[in-house]
This record gives sequence, C-alpha cells and structure tokens, in this order.
Amino acid sequence: MLSGEEFGRLFETFERTAFRLETLAVYSVEEEREEFERFLAGGDMGPTWDDNPWVRSMTDKGKQVSRVHILRSPLTDYLRYELAAYPGNIAAGETIGIIDLSEQAVTGLPDHDFWLFDDQDVYRMHYTPEGAFTGAELLPAHCLAEYQDYRDRALAEAVAFADYRERHH
Repeated sequence: MLSGEEFGRLFETFERTAFRLETLAVYSVEEEREEFERFLAGGDMGPTWDDNPWVRSMTDKGKQVSRVHILRSPLTDYLRYELAAYPGNIAAGETIGIIDLSEQAVTGLPDHDFWLFDDQDVYRMHYTPEGAFTGAELLPAHCLAEYQDYRDRALAEAVAFADYRERHH
C-alpha cells in the first residue's frame, strides 16, 4: 500500500495517460481544508481556480489526464466545491465527465475510486468513512483488463462536465 506521498510521485513518472474514477460524495483532504472553508463562505478562490497548476504541470508535458466522477444529486457541500473547481482543471487540459446516478442508471462500475496510469498500472484508492485518504493499492496485473473496461464504460456513460453544468443551473 502506497502512502499519499509515495502515490503522489506517480504523477511525476507516468508517461502518457492518467485516468481516475471518483465515487465518493465527500473527500477529506487536509491540504484543501482552508480553500474548502473559503468556498463555503463565498470567498475569492484565487487564480489557481482559473487554470489548475497541478493539472497543467502534466498536460504541458503532453500527458493526458481524465476523470469520471460518479455522484448523486443533491450534491454535498464537498461535491459543490469540487464541481466549482472543475472549469479550472478543464482549462488546464483535464477531461472531466460526470455520471449522476439520480438521473441515469449505470451498472457494472466499481463502488470505489481508482487511478489507471498508462493503461498498465491500476491503483485502488482507500479512504476512511469520512473520506480521508489512507493509501493506494497496486492491483495485480490480472486485474488490468477489468479496470480498463471500467474506464471505458465510465467514459462511455459520462456526460461532459459542461453539459452536466448546463442541466443543473
């Protein structure tokens, strides 16, 4: 099991693609706490919300970063915060899709988060019930095809974030 710091290094070493499936309604990320509280208070989110530098650090090197977030309306405060940040991620080059289970029935996807790097390494993400990251588990090679299929299904079912926002505003 990789710690947060060890897992973070993978974003410096992957070569071509990084895909994430997100499934939680709340993530408890210590580094985001102050920003999250500012968001809830209606404060200015600053320039990184217009063009996410973390995403840009990968896409400027020609790497593709994408995610699909499975959620259910009504949204938690954390999901409202995360969705509000997505335009800056998109501006930085990330592709984002949404599956809203309150609007569409989707089966055959896992109930847990994972990252798929370069179509060859799958990491299952582990969290506490409160959404705090506890580690990333490299799954065995025999799981690869299954998780590639999950990625493909999620991408096929996802609505582009811009379309999702239009329907919900």
